Amino acid sequence: MPFHHEKLTVYQRALEFAGWSQDLIESLTKRTSTRDHLERAGDSIALNIAEGNGKFSRKNRARFFQIAHGSALESAACLDLLVAGRRCPPDATIRGKAILEEIVRMLFTMLDQLGCRIAEDAGEYGEQADEEEEVEID
Repeated sequence: MPFHHEKLTVYQRALEFAGWSQDLIESLTKRTSTRDHLERAGDSIALNIAEGNGKFSRKNRARFFQIAHGSALESAACLDLLVAGRRCPPDATIRGKAILEEIVRMLFTMLDQLGCRIAEDAGEYGEQADEEEEVEID
């Protein structure tokens, strides 16, 4: 009999990303902090979804799902850094980014259902930063 978290689509996608990212990591010839961070952040997504799903209070569940969300965003940033550092070509990250976007959307939905929205609006994911203006602080 499977554990409850194993039935979650978001958990299955997190495992898919972990497998996909491991293939990318193994293809990188040079060991870097970004590569190591991608491995940790990718694992953290699935681990926090599993742990959060086992919590009984809404607040605790939401906290772990928010951590999983943060790890998904960290993973996306790691992919950007690998491209920026010319460790891999941009098209090598397309599939991983697509999986991460799906994970983020599902986590937003789960947090909404728990009544625990986080700062970004799921409909604006990826667009919000373009709309923000820089503010100078004296």
